[in-house]
Amino acid sequence: MDNWFTIDKIDEKTYIISEYRHWEETHCYLLNGSERSLLIDTGLGISNIYDEVVKLTDKPITAVATHIHWDHIGGHKYFPEFYAHDEELDWLNGKFPLSVEKIREMVVDRCDLPNDFDINDYELFQGMPTKLLTDHETIDIGGRQIEALHTPGHAPWHLCFWERNKGYLFTGDLVYKDMLFAYYPSTDPEAYLDSLEKVTALPVEKVFPAHHSLDIRLEILIRMREALKQLKAAGKLHHGSGTFDYGDWGIWL
Repeated sequence: MDNWFTIDKIDEKTYIISEYRHWEETHCYLLNGSERSLLIDTGLGISNIYDEVVKLTDKPITAVATHIHWDHIGGHKYFPEFYAHDEELDWLNGKFPLSVEKIREMVVDRCDLPNDFDINDYELFQGMPTKLLTDHETIDIGGRQIEALHTPGHAPWHLCFWERNKGYLFTGDLVYKDMLFAYYPSTDPEAYLDSLEKVTALPVEKVFPAHHSLDIRLEILIRMREALKQLKAAGKLHHGSGTFDYGDWGIWL
C-alpha cells in the first residue's frame, strides 16, 4: 500500500496526513504535545494510518473524530484510545443509518485502491470510546490545549477542534472547498448555519478542512455563513431545496 498517504507539515509539532488517492481527499491531523499526541480523524481505513503516525511521534496517541462517518473513523481500529462526542454511541454500536454494503460502494467509488485491498473485508468501525466529549471540553496533550466544539449540521454530533493559542481551527466537514453535503436525513441545514455562526466568532488564524484543497483562507468562513443566512432569508435553507454553487464551494440541501 505504498504512497497511499501524503504527509505535510503545518509546524514543528503538527502534521497533515492525507488520502489523495480517494475522491474525498480526506485529511487527518496529528497534533504532538509534550505528553501525548492527538490524531484528529483517522481516515478511510484503507491503509494503516498508525504506521505513518508512529513515524511522526514517540508519544502515546489518542484518536478523535470530527464525526462518526466511515471516511473519518476508518483507522480508529488501530487506536485503542479514542474519544467521541457523548451522543455518538449509537452510531458506534450498530445503529449507523447506512448499510455496510452502501458504505463499501462509497469507499470504492472513484478510488485508486491498493492492489492488496479487498473491499469485501471492509467494515464500518464500531467500538466504545475511552472518553466521552462534550461541547467546549478541552483536551490537554501537554503544552497544547485543544477545545472540542459541537458544530452540528453535516452530522448531528459533529465536532470542530479549536486550538486557541495557535488560532488553528480543524473544521472536519463543516467547512471545506467543494460541495458540502447537507441533504442526508441526519443532516440539519439550519444547525449548519448556527455552527458557522459559532466558528466565525472565534479569532481563527488558519482553517484546516477534512477534505480537498488545503489552500483555504479565513474569509471562506464568512462567505459560507452569509450565503446560508441568505438562503434562510429566502426560505431555502432546508432539505430538498437543491444545490447552490458559490464558485470554490457549494452546498447540497
